[in-house]
Amino acid sequence: MNFELSEEQKMIQQSVERFVQENYDLPKRVEISSKDPGYSQEYWSSMAELGWLGLPFEEKDGGFGGNQIDTLVIMEQFGKGLVLEPFLANIVLGGGAIQTGGSEEIKKEMLPSLIEGSKQMTLAYAEHQSRFDLEDIATSARKEGDKFIINGQKSMVLNAESADHIIVVTRTSGGQVDEEGITLFLVDSDMKGLELQNFPTVDGLRASEITFDNVEVSLERMIGNLDKGFNILRTITNNAILALCAEAVGAMEILYKDTVEYTQQREQFDHPLSDFQVLQHRMVDMFMEYEQCKSLLFRATMETIQDPILAQRTIHALKHLIGKSGIFVGENAVQLHGGMGVTEELRVGHFFKRLLVIDSQFGNADFHLDKFTNF
Repeated sequence: MNFELSEEQKMIQQSVERFVQENYDLPKRVEISSKDPGYSQEYWSSMAELGWLGLPFEEKDGGFGGNQIDTLVIMEQFGKGLVLEPFLANIVLGGGAIQTGGSEEIKKEMLPSLIEGSKQMTLAYAEHQSRFDLEDIATSARKEGDKFIINGQKSMVLNAESADHIIVVTRTSGGQVDEEGITLFLVDSDMKGLELQNFPTVDGLRASEITFDNVEVSLERMIGNLDKGFNILRTITNNAILALCAEAVGAMEILYKDTVEYTQQREQFDHPLSDFQVLQHRMVDMFMEYEQCKSLLFRATMETIQDPILAQRTIHALKHLIGKSGIFVGENAVQLHGGMGVTEELRVGHFFKRLLVIDSQFGNADFHLDKFTNF
């Protein structure tokens, strides 16, 4: 496989890298995270102006006709700065659902405003009982005339606090854990009967618990076909896994480089810590884990572009490796920094917390190992 980026992708990579270096030191991130809405609206507008929000969408919808590699390039650089702007929720999840299953009318209505950054959306898929099983959906959508009535609860919905629209995964037929009978709907966030409980997450982002109490949605707001939403959901989440894994690879690179730099400066027994062989071995192990993750990320991304169905097993392998290696790199970075590694003033702990959250999103390392071995 050719892992070389195109000239356009290299330019995007350099542009995002420069943006992160200039705008995302740790004090600035902490400041942005502590204020509503949990990200910088100025930065979000800048991302729209630079064209990043339109990269994955087709040209006929106002985008630039990019693919998962373009998203990988952006998310890897975002991972190096722990960027707070809701690119994943808006572009990969919400926008991905519209792109994959939305009608032409919905695409014309939603995608231009999403690409220009004036509207925001998210995907509500997880529930209390479902853990990591995408097909475990209890939230119901009952048909009444030309409308559907949605009742139920959704958990850990990213960016719901700022979203103008929420794509809701519902059960329209079948049993609670059947793949058949799942339908996606586009719901306005100000609909009657929709209630949000917003909270900050441990990694500095924002999420919400959402309750749907007899929320009415018209038939025209259906994403895809009735009862056939599972394949759309799986496509969206696979792309989200690739995006999250790219972010994790960027975070791991910062952690191992910061650790190498610290051990070269910190002295013990009149020698830099980097002189001690056992610590050298530790840092080599961190580097090897990072490189393995990056290689498998490229492989999974390329396979997904060529054949998403055949790529499924590789995606399971990737998410397992990212979870396992991310925790390994994070733990060693914290340990080699000593007590400083767990302070709020040092960015090492912030990166480690983000890697822990990434492991738990869309299935942790153990979950995907089980999926991989039983594929």
